[in-house]
Amino acid sequence: MRLNKIAAITTSALLLMGSMSANAAPEKVIKVSTWGSPNHGINKVVWPTWGEWIEEATEGRVTLKVEYDLAPPHTQIDVVTDGIGDVTWIFHGHKAGRFKLTQLPEIPTFIEGTSSELMSQAYWRTFDKYLKDGREHRGVEVMGLSVHGPGQLITKMPVDSLDDIEGKKIRVGGGVISTMAKDMKVTPVFIPTTKVYESLSQGVVEGAYLPFEALSSFRLAEVADNTLVVPGGLYRGSFAIIMNRDTFADLSKQDQEAIRAVSGEKLSRLFGQMWDNADQSAYQQALESGHTFTPASKEMVAQLKQASEPLVSDWYKVAEKRKVNGPEAYRYFNAQLEQGM
Repeated sequence: MRLNKIAAITTSALLLMGSMSANAAPEKVIKVSTWGSPNHGINKVVWPTWGEWIEEATEGRVTLKVEYDLAPPHTQIDVVTDGIGDVTWIFHGHKAGRFKLTQLPEIPTFIEGTSSELMSQAYWRTFDKYLKDGREHRGVEVMGLSVHGPGQLITKMPVDSLDDIEGKKIRVGGGVISTMAKDMKVTPVFIPTTKVYESLSQGVVEGAYLPFEALSSFRLAEVADNTLVVPGGLYRGSFAIIMNRDTFADLSKQDQEAIRAVSGEKLSRLFGQMWDNADQSAYQQALESGHTFTPASKEMVAQLKQASEPLVSDWYKVAEKRKVNGPEAYRYFNAQLEQGM
């Protein structure tokens, strides 16, 4: 009886220890600085999912904690390099002078049907093989890359030809679309995405270059009734999820490897998939509420294609300056897209 009692006590103790271990506080809480509304897909989908992957991969030793409004969108990379936050997501167009190689996936293809998930996967592979050698993300660890859905022109007024928008004040975010906007002869106004709703409602601008998802996540359908739809989009906005290098270095080798395993291509695909789902949902909601989607005419598409032709050769020159084989990287990127379609 005594032995049975001791065995029972030992078993109970082991179960208690196991329970305590399972519920033990994580060894490292990674602070995520985020922007955009709580309803944005990055906040509803990407951070929670990646956080679950990290917790599982590190057996609970590392977790994510999301914090809002630590800084404006265009200074998020500084938040991470300065150690105010450990992780954030950045739009490369906010630092156009620094980020040039990241414009590769932004160049319009005018091919309808290429998902953001596929393009984000191709982007990661191209970055890992070629673009990272340009050292544009120096000082931070790149955990994932993505492009949002086809960037379109969301406006207050209907747009049936490029003449309709000549001289109009249109919000531009930076990157390749800045060049496209000049060729479309609009007056570009550089405004953070978080300020577009206010700018449209107050008449500061008459339109904005953004993907469908902005109609919902930034509530633009409330203040703009029209979207000009170009096959494949006028551009794709380039984003990265980055981590403070010291934060990553302070993790054990085991946890570094575990986090790498659930980042990179896997995280990039999740990021892209989020954009795809957000675009589809926002399109349906806007359509049902009476928003007008106007397909670009063949004449307009031909004009836009002609305007975009110099973008590739200009990108080659940038790549050469940053010691990256531009033509080879461009071919590789497009080959990855073709394989996935």
